Formats: sequence, structure tokens, C-alpha cells
Amino acid sequence: MGLLVWIMTAIALWHFTIFLPDRWWSGIVGAFLGAVVGSVIFGLIINLGTIPGQDDTDLLTAFESIPGAVLGMAVIWWLGVRQERQQYHAHA
Repeated sequence: MGLLVWIMTAIALWHFTIFLPDRWWSGIVGAFLGAVVGSVIFGLIINLGTIPGQDDTDLLTAFESIPGAVLGMAVIWWLGVRQERQQYHAHA
């Protein structure tokens, strides 16, 4: 159940990427994957490799995934900006 909460929180945060310039690696799909993967990895790290069950899932479980989703999207953003710079220097 905790995994579902982490993924849903990541998707909710991903929706706000429309307000940012499209510099994501692989576009908006890359931002989606970065949010989901970052959220799940961070949630697993915080919970020491376990996924909280139905009885262990609460509002705090959703808040645990926010830093991971943001970090995951930041990595994808950085990769996209890096790719743009490489393409710019290749054409110059």
C-alpha cells in the first residue's frame, strides 16, 4: 500500500511540471519517470528497503515520497539541460 501512495504522490507532483520550461531529458515522459522512480527509491531508503503495508500507511507515507520525487525530477532536468548544451556546442 505504501508503494501506491509513493507513486500517486509522485504523479501529483509531476503534474506541476507543466509550469516549467520543457528541458526534461526525454520530455514530459522523462519527468514522469524521474518523479516515480525517485519517489520509490527514496521511500525504500527511508523505510530501510521495506514497503509499508496497509496498516502502516498514513499521511506521513505520502510526505516521505516528496523529496524523492523532487530529486528524481531534478536529475532528469539536469540531464536535459546537459543534453541541450552538448547539442548547442556540437552545432556551434
